[in-house]
Amino acid sequence: MEEQRFFETIFQYYFIALGVMIGGTLIGSIGAFAAGEAPYTYIARLAKSLRIWAIVAAIGGTFDAITTFEKGLFEGSTIDMFKQIVCIISAMGGVQTALLIIEWLIQEEIT
Repeated sequence: MEEQRFFETIFQYYFIALGVMIGGTLIGSIGAFAAGEAPYTYIARLAKSLRIWAIVAAIGGTFDAITTFEKGLFEGSTIDMFKQIVCIISAMGGVQTALLIIEWLIQEEIT
């Protein structure tokens, strides 16, 4: 992966995770509203459960990440392993940013 493409990938992972979290919680709250539940409470519960799935969606599934770690450990390609770790951290940053936005929106702390 060339340098410029790597930085583009990092930004993409960040915003994909951000979009999965915000889109999933807001669209999911419409379903809660239609079912007669409290939408803000449901947003908080949904945001908790979507965190890991937003990261998995951003990195394109866990199989590629495991393959990259395997290559890094057994074939000595540590730079690929480092890049994959940075991509996962970028996706985690997108999730944390989305959680802050959601907490701001619903005025409730999500733990």
